[in-house]
Amino acid sequence: MRLRNIPGSREAIAASEYVIHEDVMREKKGRWDTVFGNGNPLYLEIGMGKGRFITELALRHPERNYVGIEKYSSVLLRALEKRGEDDAPSNLFFLRMEAEDLTEVFGEGEVAGIYLNFSDPWPKDRHAKRRLPGREFLARYDYILEPDGKVEFKTDNRTLFEFALEEAAAAGWTVEQCTFDLHHDAEMMEGNIMTEYEERFSSQGNPICKVVLRRPHRSQNDV
Repeated sequence: MRLRNIPGSREAIAASEYVIHEDVMREKKGRWDTVFGNGNPLYLEIGMGKGRFITELALRHPERNYVGIEKYSSVLLRALEKRGEDDAPSNLFFLRMEAEDLTEVFGEGEVAGIYLNFSDPWPKDRHAKRRLPGREFLARYDYILEPDGKVEFKTDNRTLFEFALEEAAAAGWTVEQCTFDLHHDAEMMEGNIMTEYEERFSSQGNPICKVVLRRPHRSQNDV
């Protein structure tokens, strides 16, 4: 369930120095190093929710740059609050945008990795193209990811997870790691950061599924 609209959320987001706004984000395509002031690898979380996951990642990995993407203002506001002011990571910025626009904002091969956590399942067949682990989005990820770039996807929705595996296979992606019960997989649990949804669903006894996908290797003629 998404947060209800919070009065003043758009104004708070517009005033934040940690949000790259729509009028300039497309100008950063291929030049995200200028935002962070360094050439460190760039990682995205698409549909970041309240921001716990990506904020913790940024704190753990100061040698990387992170961008959290969320389309709902009220949710993004919570992520800004989570980021905080004291001891906040300097390697984390936010975008309020639709995931469909990824290739307009990030350049070819500019991104090192992508995280998808508990994405909306869009259960109706007519909405399949909106599913973030679907092949239409995999094509976008393929464009912006570097040659060995990866997508990590977590969900408690078994149907969506199986859909993701089928779509990845059809699109030529390689499954590097996969589990249908993350919290009982010691190897894949190493370094795991729980999102708010993960904490809630796992506490209810729901197994968490996770897959790590490596993008297809394009030949020079495919570029």
